[in-house]
Amino acid sequence: MFEGSIGPDSLAVLRSTRPLIANARSVTIVPDAVEATAALLANAELAPPEWETGIHFRDDTWRTAAWVLVLDALNFCFWSERPDPELDGHDGTRYDGYWALVAALRKAIDRGQPLWDADYLLTAPDAELVAIFDPADPDGVPIPQLERRVAHLREVGVGLRETPIEELISAANGSAVALADAVRRRFPSFNDIVLIDGQEVRFLKRAQILIADLHGAFGGAGLGKFHDLHELTAFADYKVPQVLRRFGVLRYSSDLEAALHARQLIPANSPWELEIRAATIWGCELIRQALVAQGKPLMAMEIDWALWLTGQELPAGTEPYHRTPTIFY
Repeated sequence: MFEGSIGPDSLAVLRSTRPLIANARSVTIVPDAVEATAALLANAELAPPEWETGIHFRDDTWRTAAWVLVLDALNFCFWSERPDPELDGHDGTRYDGYWALVAALRKAIDRGQPLWDADYLLTAPDAELVAIFDPADPDGVPIPQLERRVAHLREVGVGLRETPIEELISAANGSAVALADAVRRRFPSFNDIVLIDGQEVRFLKRAQILIADLHGAFGGAGLGKFHDLHELTAFADYKVPQVLRRFGVLRYSSDLEAALHARQLIPANSPWELEIRAATIWGCELIRQALVAQGKPLMAMEIDWALWLTGQELPAGTEPYHRTPTIFY
């Protein structure tokens, strides 16, 4: 029986996902590997997450906050059933994955497209917004789910016209929890919640990562200052569970392993997908608790960041990540 303890959990992500782990059939969290991974992180020289200003837009005003909101409204599904798409950056460099999105948005701003402006997001022609995501190679693979990305840009425009970003952040009174909850209510595409037998299961990946990104973009000050960052959980995506699996923290059943090896699409909200996401959150939480016991307290978002960075440079032969067509990660 899974008995992971729950600390501060105002967003109810830990509490609502714990039953999925307690009753999981295909994904197991391995306690010895949790301890070993915690020891590895305890001995590592971990720098706090930094906002890479060479690619990300940053002017230390409300525009930066709105840019981050736009970025995280689009922060999903960077893989393709064909080779992963590449986009040209504002400096001519080619990027893929998440960094391709960042570079594309930065390049759009350099062209004079005010992506922080609600009126622009609502009135720009679809073709102009689609062109933001043009692949680096004219014959290359386009970024997936283009229609949904344009729809999310429109959604951000609607939300920001009703409540400007600085007002939205100010109303949270420095609470990461309050802002994440306000964002998932204001912008439906951030409302990463599943109903199982009438009970909410909360993941809130993009709502939570938005807070972490605001914190990074403003260096923990001004519009990025929050007093309860410790209440955020790991961000349940597809790269972090891949790293946790490589470290042995997650163990998959033989049929799930076979599906991943075959690059079979795992449907959103299926038992496999829900167990992987819940185990990602709880695997990171148990690592966090083990680090506290080892005298090196880290926040879940810092652990997530370290694992995500590891996932950007995995060696050849690493077990593949799960592929789920979704707007939530």
